[in-house]
Amino acid sequence: MAAISDLPQDLGRRVQLFLTDLGGMSLLAGRTIYDAVTPPYGPRLLVAQMDQIAVRSVSIVGVAGLFVGLVLALQTAYGLGRFGAKGTVGIIVGLSMVRELGPVVTAILVGGRVGSGFTAELGSMKVTEQIDAMRALGVNHIKKLVVPRVLVTMLAMPMLTVIADALGILGGMVISQHEFNVDYHHYYNTITQYVELADMLDGLGKTVVFGFLIGVVGCYNGLTTRGGTEGLGRATTGTVVTSSLLVFISDFFMTKFFWWLAGW
Repeated sequence: MAAISDLPQDLGRRVQLFLTDLGGMSLLAGRTIYDAVTPPYGPRLLVAQMDQIAVRSVSIVGVAGLFVGLVLALQTAYGLGRFGAKGTVGIIVGLSMVRELGPVVTAILVGGRVGSGFTAELGSMKVTEQIDAMRALGVNHIKKLVVPRVLVTMLAMPMLTVIADALGILGGMVISQHEFNVDYHHYYNTITQYVELADMLDGLGKTVVFGFLIGVVGCYNGLTTRGGTEGLGRATTGTVVTSSLLVFISDFFMTKFFWWLAGW
């Protein structure tokens, strides 16, 4: 009975914590945008983050994109084979990878690897009071620590998605040829005929928003870390979960928005 009576109070605390975090992330996002467009600028900080965020993520994104394309073509061709339509597998693989699977899979992987890394780095600085020292010295820690990470994540996401899309489509081509005897040229021609530039731009446009969300969530959880190393572990886990959920939720609304722009 005691546990049941405490349920509303516990739920209220959770709702309050959620709203507090949402407000904090919104404030951090607004300040990040403001600091990003106001001088002075720090191109060296962007270059340093590019290696950590983009270059070191290429391998994991490439492998994931390749096998997503392999599995997608395998499952799709089996289903289409029942209706004698295996030749259209290229259309489904191409559109699925470009519009949805490529951007979303890339965002999930980058959120797990890069977003948690942001939280771990900034959380360690928060726990060891390095950020407090920067504030005491009058250094804008948002501009120095948050802006480069968020901007580079936004820039890296489209490039990583292009790699995932290309390898996924290539993997689908290989499976289609060797498992279902769909000619390479036919597979390629169906993709070039039905996958339009607008489809590619829709998918890449999503990744910029995904990158912004991942960067803001990772940095916010790092800057608000409390409780020493145990709190740092909770914050890192929270970044992975929160960024993944935001990717799925924002993907739905952006998909609806892009279809509305296209007049559907």
